[in-house]
Amino acid sequence: MIATLVSVGLISCSEDDSSAESAGKANLTVRMTDAPGDYDAVLVDVQDVEIHVETEAEGELEGDEDGDGWVSVGDVQTGVYDLLELTGGVSQLLADTEVPAGFVSQMRLVLGSENSVVIDGESKPLNTPSAQQSGLKLQINKEFVAGENYAYLLDFDVDKSVVTTGNGSYNLKPVIRVSAEADAGMVVGKVVIPETIEVDVQSLVVLKSNEGDITISAYTNDEGEFALQGVPAGMYTLTVTPQADVELSVHTNAEVEVRPNETTDLGEIEL
Repeated sequence: MIATLVSVGLISCSEDDSSAESAGKANLTVRMTDAPGDYDAVLVDVQDVEIHVETEAEGELEGDEDGDGWVSVGDVQTGVYDLLELTGGVSQLLADTEVPAGFVSQMRLVLGSENSVVIDGESKPLNTPSAQQSGLKLQINKEFVAGENYAYLLDFDVDKSVVTTGNGSYNLKPVIRVSAEADAGMVVGKVVIPETIEVDVQSLVVLKSNEGDITISAYTNDEGEFALQGVPAGMYTLTVTPQADVELSVHTNAEVEVRPNETTDLGEIEL
């Protein structure tokens, strides 16, 4: 997704987790999603998710082997994921676990070496020097309270994350928008193509804040449906651009309101 890196808010819990609270733990869920990109596939090798915790508890921070405040969230679903399969509302669960309570300043996504991009059927390696060495750092800056639940969505911007070098190789410099899912809304709808067009049509749906600082996008699925997740509250302009070969007009709606923790259903959008 075309996105900017932003700080995110916490998610209030719907019910207490007494065992986690008594153990000084908060509950954390981390998911990964992506926006459209002009590639056959973009494969990223997820090795770990870590958080930087400042805690008032006495003694060493559990899991902090280096004494620098960084701990793995634990139970991370490691693996090589195709980001282009995580569009249109689809997300990949990376972790659903308990973490130490305290002030969490940053999260970092640690990638391995098995990253690649597929262009016109040919697989090419993606170099990730900074992410492999220390992990990609994302700003959180929230107090994690023992017994409460927190959920974050890591939204890749593929078009900005894959960089072509001068010698024709490719670097992965991830650009990720981070959102707290329960503090954000969702925008859904269905794009309807005229019956006179007998071929399948895929449309690009782009949601841009009226202040211009947030842009989120997704392709429609085979049924014309789309879902834009992790959208901060505010007013947005939505554009629907059908693929060029069908010569349909672009649809624009400049009055899309998104509210916290709510789904904005735009219904059927006829092109």
